Amino acid sequence: MRTQVAIVGAGPAGLLLAHLLHRAGVESVVLESRSRAYCEQRIRAGVLEQGTVDTLDESGVGGRLHREGLVHHGIELRFGGRSHRLDLTELSGGRSITVYGQQEVVKDLIAARLAYEGALHFDVAGVRLEGIDSTRPSVHFTHAGHAQRIDCDLVAGCDGFHGICRPSIPGAALTIHQREYPFAWLGILAEAAPSRHELVYASHPRGFALFSMRSPRVTRLYLQVAPDEPLDGWTDERIWAELHTRLEADDGWRPHEGPILEKGVTGMRSFVAEPMRYGRLFLAGDAAHIVPPTGAKGLNLAVADVRVLAAAIAAFYRERSAAGLDAYSETCLKRVWRAEHFSWWMTAMLHRFPGDDTFHERLQRAQLEYVVSSRAAAASLAENYVGLPFAP
Repeated sequence: MRTQVAIVGAGPAGLLLAHLLHRAGVESVVLESRSRAYCEQRIRAGVLEQGTVDTLDESGVGGRLHREGLVHHGIELRFGGRSHRLDLTELSGGRSITVYGQQEVVKDLIAARLAYEGALHFDVAGVRLEGIDSTRPSVHFTHAGHAQRIDCDLVAGCDGFHGICRPSIPGAALTIHQREYPFAWLGILAEAAPSRHELVYASHPRGFALFSMRSPRVTRLYLQVAPDEPLDGWTDERIWAELHTRLEADDGWRPHEGPILEKGVTGMRSFVAEPMRYGRLFLAGDAAHIVPPTGAKGLNLAVADVRVLAAAIAAFYRERSAAGLDAYSETCLKRVWRAEHFSWWMTAMLHRFPGDDTFHERLQRAQLEYVVSSRAAAASLAENYVGLPFAP
């Protein structure tokens, strides 16, 4: 095959990049090692920044999002047995967030891709990159039992943290920054109508907890646990009891219980690989950076990356200018590091760390009390949470 851009990975980053390139008149082929069903059903992020919603709107795939997504104008912080609401929209000058599952974004983008008959191959194996340090890169893979090759001008590595694209870059060409956190999140999906209209972040002596939702009928909840926590020790009864303990405060509110549809333990890390470009290979999304989920930034950073990359690629073909591609990594990393800091800050403020002493606990409490009592501090949290505006 011959195309202009080969895209490895059919998650939000790869699919949105392909869609934006299509709208700019640039051809691409998307390769994905998983099945279509897996991509459309995998439960992951669910909080979309204002800029992400605007991007999906501008690209013509925001219709279902607005019919089914849940717009939120605030969040709650709970600590010391009390609840404190932050009005994100008022504090950020009119911006908001929308709860809409990542798998739903993926479904919308796949449907759009297939509607205009864009090349999209699932269940590929043995992906291998060649010539990425030249002007004639190629991607080799096996599909339906046949070995194939894509000759292209550019390769976009959108295949996630465990993908093949980042390891294809010589180790000496990358600088890796990372931090592993000494805890994880036990997450559940429950068939229960959300009993609150906004997200609730709770800091409790027993650990962090988060109340969220995915639809008017499904609640998403998380508990801080040890990173090696065995799932078989967490019965449904134990999970609900711990959620009630950590989430409930002086206002009488409690989450609705219901059948648990899914549960799993997810480790937490901060990770950045820089630069995000090597030759004709451009990394985007989780292939280049990971944030702890406390700040709800992972999917939104992927969207920010591909906005920049799509514009740079379009200029490369339209204007014969490589300036945007040359600036891609530096442009994206400014936003990445801001999001890394915010996600680390939220994580450090809300979680219990092994070995914490009373000094650290009092520092956390002082920070929380400052956030809910100072307009300046609350506005800083709100501005970062709803998402900094994208560059024109």
